[in-house]
Amino acid sequence: MNDRPTPGSEPVAADIDAATRRLMAALDALESAVERRREADRDEDELATRIQALGADRSRLADELDGSLVKTRKLERANREIAERLDAAIGTIRSVLDAGETS
Repeated sequence: MNDRPTPGSEPVAADIDAATRRLMAALDALESAVERRREADRDEDELATRIQALGADRSRLADELDGSLVKTRKLERANREIAERLDAAIGTIRSVLDAGETS
């Protein structure tokens, strides 16, 4: 066995070292890309959870709004009825007062 390097073996070793460095850089880049993707997936999951919560809030608020609209319509109807009764009572009182003045 010969311990001396053969002519031309140094460039091969340099090529292997360069290829190893490129491989390591590519693996680091891949690892970074995977981590960014995991982070993006987590962000997507959080966003989906927020969207779902907003949808539930929207449904609840829509139900509350519907209930408020029903109450508002009832109050408007009651207000109209009371106004009509007051107008009738005022008319009756005026009639009585007018009849009392002419007598």
